[in-house]
Amino acid sequence: MVHGVRERPRVSGYDAVILAGGAARRLAGADKPGLLVGGVSLLDRVLGAVAGAGRIVVAGPTRPTRREVVWVREDPPGGGPVAGLAAALPRVRADVVVLLAADLPFVTAGLIERLVAEAGPAGVAGAVAVDADGRDQILLAAYRTDALRARVAALGEPAGAPLRRVVGPLALRRIPADPDAVFDCDTWADVRSARSRSGRMGTAPKRRDMTGLEEWTEAVKQELGIELDVDIAAVLDMTRVAAHNVQRPAAPLTSFLVGYAAASRGGGAAAVAEALRQARELAERHVDGAEPGA
Repeated sequence: MVHGVRERPRVSGYDAVILAGGAARRLAGADKPGLLVGGVSLLDRVLGAVAGAGRIVVAGPTRPTRREVVWVREDPPGGGPVAGLAAALPRVRADVVVLLAADLPFVTAGLIERLVAEAGPAGVAGAVAVDADGRDQILLAAYRTDALRARVAALGEPAGAPLRRVVGPLALRRIPADPDAVFDCDTWADVRSARSRSGRMGTAPKRRDMTGLEEWTEAVKQELGIELDVDIAAVLDMTRVAAHNVQRPAAPLTSFLVGYAAASRGGGAAAVAEALRQARELAERHVDGAEPGA
């Protein structure tokens, strides 16, 4: 120990597995790992917390990420957390693996390092974060890789199996965690809370990720009661093409029509994306006053 300073526990190498293949039923099927909090996707926030991992394996559909990861897919797709874990474990090389959900906006590297350090000693199979109510957060934990592999193999068929059947019998150290670190986003109310808390906690990126446009978009959504993650870049790209190829007033008018079309098709992110695509392609064909489709 340096005089007057408490040294942090030595952290050996570890890998990380992030489960990002859930159906997000309470979010109406939205791509939960891709939802933005403070201008950064939930998945990228979790990836930032495990930046010290030797290898990061993400189980779920491939998405753009800010860090290099190894992608695997659970079998069958959507087969649940144990199926995702079973697909990821063959790609893990370290003796300790951090297992995380992809919806933890405020998980910290410090907590990850502590879990890894506590998972290392002999006689334990890992270390799990514990929330303020004393509940084990089994998707915020560090496990001995060989212990997880043995339990998954013993389970047999992984699809649809609950994760507690895998980790329940393991001898784990229980590590009390800060409430913010274990906060997850299961509902739209959770997502809104995370976005609000991100600004107050100063966890938004220093660069202009949280722009005035994003703040305004959130305010309009709350005022209108809209539960939708808006791809601002895609909307602005469509309006840019419409304003350039048609005329400037075409941009807001086309945005209105895109929203109306998406709503008439049942709403949701997929309907909006398709309507944006169609409108953008139409605007791209409308050059120098030519008739659309000409």
